[in-house]
Amino acid sequence: MSTGHTSPSARKSRIASTMAKAKIFTEAAPYIRAFKGKTVVIKYGGSAMTSDELRDSFAGDITLLSLVGIKPVIVHGGGPQITRAMSQSGIEPQWVDGLRVTDSETIRVVQSVLAGQVNPDIVRLLSGHGAVAAGVTGIDGGLFKATPKDERLGFVGEIESVDPTLVLGMLSQGIVPVVAPLALGADGHAYNLNADTAAGALAEALGATKLVYLTDVEGLYLDLGDEETLLSRVGITELESMIASGSASAGMVPKLRSCISAMRAGVPQAHILDGRVQHAVLLEVFTPEGIGTMIEPR
Repeated sequence: MSTGHTSPSARKSRIASTMAKAKIFTEAAPYIRAFKGKTVVIKYGGSAMTSDELRDSFAGDITLLSLVGIKPVIVHGGGPQITRAMSQSGIEPQWVDGLRVTDSETIRVVQSVLAGQVNPDIVRLLSGHGAVAAGVTGIDGGLFKATPKDERLGFVGEIESVDPTLVLGMLSQGIVPVVAPLALGADGHAYNLNADTAAGALAEALGATKLVYLTDVEGLYLDLGDEETLLSRVGITELESMIASGSASAGMVPKLRSCISAMRAGVPQAHILDGRVQHAVLLEVFTPEGIGTMIEPR
């Protein structure tokens, strides 16, 4: 028996799908206008660096940001790659207070991996998606100057100053800078930097509009063991309390300290995002809901 209704045609389904895609672009338009010409510093690490699917998603996100006039700057890590290279060279990793001891032999491996493998691989990935990208280290152009952080750690640096001239020049030419976290010491030696700290310091120096950390968790939790305590928004006073009370995980503390420093220096917002989610960066920048945890100076 006929119901009087016709089955939806394939053409109508295609039109509906196309309209949904068009709606996404119209909803993104206000955010594109708001952030056009603004700088966004992104710390790239964790699963987003190791999964082929997530790597492609990330590269596509960064390319799109660049194409619509936003200025992304990538600061990358490379801890697992360094550990693997040390093992292959017969060097046993040593740690003090969660930080890698970096003697003269280790810093050579660190430089080789960060500047010679990880950095150009990210540049290649971005270029393959159509971005105009170039790799630099914190040593280039005197970008990062550092002093020894702790004599027990060897060539692990504490950032003393940032000169963003080189990166600003790249941005003015429409180039996406990809920055390896190395620094030059006053003694002429190369120093290994914490990539989270380097990203925050660079965001300060560039006057970035956003500082974004891609992590392997959904965001910042009030209680690390309780998924119901995920914080969608938090102020820097709350972050300081979390650090003081020890409720923030050891791996999260450098991110939180960097967020606090960057926002005290005038960076309006910082974000801790789940890098395991495809298009995490686009979801944060171009949607009203956002994802992860947004940190504000309030």
